[in-house]
Amino acid sequence: MREIIINKNDEGRRLDRFLKIYFEKAPLSFIYKNLRKKNIVVNGKRAKPEDILSEGDEIKLFLAEETIEKFKKDIKKSKNSKLPDVLYEDDDIILVKKPINLLTHNDTKGYQDNALDRMVDYLIAKGDYKPRLEKSFRPAFVNRLDRNTSGILIGAKNLKSLQDLNAAIKKREIKKLYLTLVAGKVTKDFDVDINLKKTGNNVMMKSSRDEGKRAITGFKVLKSNKDYSLLSVNLITGRTHQIRASLKEVGLAIVGDRKYGEDRVNKVFRERGLDSQFLHNYAIVFDADAFKDLRGKSFVYLPEGKMKDIAEDIFKINLGDLLNEKNNF
Repeated sequence: MREIIINKNDEGRRLDRFLKIYFEKAPLSFIYKNLRKKNIVVNGKRAKPEDILSEGDEIKLFLAEETIEKFKKDIKKSKNSKLPDVLYEDDDIILVKKPINLLTHNDTKGYQDNALDRMVDYLIAKGDYKPRLEKSFRPAFVNRLDRNTSGILIGAKNLKSLQDLNAAIKKREIKKLYLTLVAGKVTKDFDVDINLKKTGNNVMMKSSRDEGKRAITGFKVLKSNKDYSLLSVNLITGRTHQIRASLKEVGLAIVGDRKYGEDRVNKVFRERGLDSQFLHNYAIVFDADAFKDLRGKSFVYLPEGKMKDIAEDIFKINLGDLLNEKNNF
């Protein structure tokens, strides 16, 4: 028999969801069967899958040790020695700068360097996260950036902040602003409101209202000439490839975008040293009741290197001054 005491980072979860994380390698049928047979009880009583856990609750597992170890969650050990570039941090959240060509999290069976493991290693080194004391929680990001998109990742350091951040994003109380350079002259601000669905080769395309997922994006013109336009993008919903697919829908393409863009334009910018798409999440703006100390605050991370140099050269501007002037954050 094994006892589990629910701590602060586990309270508020449904029992079955907690157990599915704890028994990472077990099917749900294993969990439901053992709840029915009272091999898993909470506070000495039969429990239902939908029961909500509270701090201090005692779960008893009347199972063989070899069965528990067979299905139990592994403690993830990072193979990473790099630490994140932190933009902001408090007791609950952490904002991390993600460069181009770094994964947000590992998405293959083999290990690849990624921003999530860097963040977790950093929190372990500080003593803010102690994996062996946690039953189910692991720090997580609530937004995701493609490998070839740079910008700000929003991390949760405990379960309460993870839930609050997800709720705030769902209620659109956290604004995510992107900077992009597109081929063509854009003369006025515009919005795109479409439904997107995945097709072959992981390409997102417009679908009818009863298919796919709704994608709402606002575009604001920061600077434009006869050949190119610099846009600020307000990502109102968060869908895979949303900005790129929405621009394609109105006949525009991000410079350097190999999936949705134009080969002719991309070749020009590769020759200028830009080997990625010009898309960067440059600002996070908080307007959430759950984060009163951050309400009204903006956190800015301007693009660096070739992106910054190219934008300033094409439009003869100082990028930081331009964004401040336009009151975009």
